[in-house]
Amino acid sequence: MPTYAYRCRECTETFELLRPMSESSAPASCPEGHTDTVKLLTTVALTGAASGPAVPAGGGGGCCGGGCCG
Repeated sequence: MPTYAYRCRECTETFELLRPMSESSAPASCPEGHTDTVKLLTTVALTGAASGPAVPAGGGGGCCGGGCCG
């Protein structure tokens, strides 16, 4: 289930809620009970190793495995 971030306009508290995507637009009350809240836009951080071009087994590159072509 996705996490959505909200900010209360009355107390300026920022909070998160776990809710189904089908309820992402539904009103949310802050932990203090105020109902004047706004959903915040958040970014998703994707982590992982950067991948470059594949290197064939035995290393090298070019037409003859990295050596001089002659």
